[in-house]
Amino acid sequence: MAGVMFSFYNFSSLIDLNIGISDRLDENRFESFTILFCDFTGISQPIVEANMQSLLRTSDSIVHCEHYYFFVMPYTDRYGCGIVKKMVEDLFERTIPSAAVCYPSNGENGPELLEALHAEAKKSLGTDLDCLYSVANKEPQL
Repeated sequence: MAGVMFSFYNFSSLIDLNIGISDRLDENRFESFTILFCDFTGISQPIVEANMQSLLRTSDSIVHCEHYYFFVMPYTDRYGCGIVKKMVEDLFERTIPSAAVCYPSNGENGPELLEALHAEAKKSLGTDLDCLYSVANKEPQL
């Protein structure tokens, strides 16, 4: 197992790629992939990255913006995402604030999925994911 790290600047393209693969290969389109957001405030970046890369599958992608991490998990529905979230919390031995959206049930394209993730994080955690607007517009994060 080894999740693959990508630049946050490429997050939107990564979502588009997963949508394209899902549309090509997944005929039922129920929940083709899930984007899991986790807030790792208070845990050092090297520890998060080393542990998440070993926990996730080689088909899973990781992007981050400061202490906010986003995991794109193909062929993972909401139930499977819950299992991953529990594995993360068990690994770090603490509750990790998180939110998730699934394609296509929460959005038919990248901007819709990012907006749904922003809304879910705001509603369930009170967390503003304004950093997502920069990737939706494909502007580099300064």
